[in-house]
Amino acid sequence: MSSRQDIDVRPIRDDEIPVWIRAAKTGFLRPPTVSEADLADRRTYVVPERTLGAFEGERCVGTYRSFPQEVTAVGGAAVQADAITSVTVTATHRRRGILTRMMARDLAAAKDRGDVVATLIAAEYPIYGRYGFGAATTVTEWTIDVPRAGLDPRWAGPDDGGRTDIVDGDDVRKTGPELHGRFRRMQPGAIDRDERWWQLATGGRVPDPGAWTEPFHAVYRTARGEVEGLLTYTVDEHWGDAKQPLQTASVKDLIAVSPAAERALWRYLCSIDWVTAVKSGGRAPDDLLPHLLPDPRAARIVTQADWLWVRILDVVAALETRTYGATGALVLEVADGAGLAGGRYRLDASPEGASCTWTTEDADLTLPVGELGALWLGDQSAVRLTALGRVREERAGAAVVADALLRTSRRPWCPDIF
Repeated sequence: MSSRQDIDVRPIRDDEIPVWIRAAKTGFLRPPTVSEADLADRRTYVVPERTLGAFEGERCVGTYRSFPQEVTAVGGAAVQADAITSVTVTATHRRRGILTRMMARDLAAAKDRGDVVATLIAAEYPIYGRYGFGAATTVTEWTIDVPRAGLDPRWAGPDDGGRTDIVDGDDVRKTGPELHGRFRRMQPGAIDRDERWWQLATGGRVPDPGAWTEPFHAVYRTARGEVEGLLTYTVDEHWGDAKQPLQTASVKDLIAVSPAAERALWRYLCSIDWVTAVKSGGRAPDDLLPHLLPDPRAARIVTQADWLWVRILDVVAALETRTYGATGALVLEVADGAGLAGGRYRLDASPEGASCTWTTEDADLTLPVGELGALWLGDQSAVRLTALGRVREERAGAAVVADALLRTSRRPWCPDIF
């Protein structure tokens, strides 16, 4: 067995991209072949200095990549984030500190750059809490039994003066980025989408033609002609006995900036001939969807789990950037074993703004930095975390004050995976 000293953790060189890809695919249990298409695609977005490999000789046994990201804070401000992805350690090299070394290197660099938070989507729950991450959003997926939903089968379009139109990928690339910009300013937890994202989602760029399925796209336009919603979906082909259509429509993306647009796009999807089931894709846990149906029980939850994880790197910037729905003050003792964001901070907040400063005052709440990350987007409850023993009240009633300040009326949501 090799020792910790035998493993070299460092940014990869350009000529090491093939072995890095092979190690990443191995870690995610995907066929470890590296095609020319893989290499060509990776070279369009991989930044070698932010792509780490753990090397035992010439063999790559650990992978890690980060990239710049903007995540929407409560209130709509875009916060600079260090987005982490492609994290693997080969099964033969566990328990040797490889992930800890990659994580420490990247988070220290992110802190030095001035990133306010780090983000990731965890394949496995138990791993990332020990690095200061907290589960900050939840994702829910529904399957709709369309015949049971109680919708009018004669529906022919919105009755609010708006309209729903089928569009193609070119149209989406023209209107989608502006719509998404409006959407993410009003959705805590949403992240930015770059040009590559739109190209991949619409067929403008197809790294693996054999795996590409052209989706359908629909938009909702108001009576004034403004695009307020975008839907992307695919439909399978399944027929029952006696030539009975039993097709399932699967949502790949649905964003909207008004309830009218949301309602119209879900209604459209459930009105398509032959479609008897709709898979919602990942949605916010308090999505309007079930209650847009006459019978909400027709929408059955099939997945509910943690989604976006947040690691606070700059407590002051994180707490001052978001908004607050109440007025109050809290002194937080933040514990951070990595030494990146720990300390005692006084938060003075109101709907008019907030200030966060270092202080020597007695703490009201003591909490690990991961729990602060879980609370930051407004989804978690300090009262609940106190009951679980993950937050400690130093002053009676402080958790209630924290909830009044930090929680949001609608739950945060991240529609994307990275």
